[in-house]
Amino acid sequence: MRLLIVDDSNIIRGKIARALGKYGLTIAGLETNGREAVERFREARPGIVTMDLTMPEMDGIECIRQIRAIDPTVRILVVSALTDKATAISALMEGAQGFLGKPFSEDDLCDAVGELLRGNHG
Repeated sequence: MRLLIVDDSNIIRGKIARALGKYGLTIAGLETNGREAVERFREARPGIVTMDLTMPEMDGIECIRQIRAIDPTVRILVVSALTDKATAISALMEGAQGFLGKPFSEDDLCDAVGELLRGNHG
């Protein structure tokens, strides 16, 4: 399955790519903001997206909205330092299926993506 990683932090993008590459996912793109992510999503059509919320040019909530409009079946895992309940609820209401707070361990990330891929979200 193809994976799009969206985060304005190079360190976080690298950490996610390394962890999930081992998980057997193919990296479809590493984007630094929501605008670039929507463009890459249109081209690559990945099945899963990890999404930061706080980014320049277009935030994660708007990006989730636009990506879900293109493909309502995509699975989106929000990976964000914004761990307050209202933010998580907003992301889930826009169509994200999971939420992982930063900082996170590789195991936490792999567990969250595994749940997403198995459809155990809600």
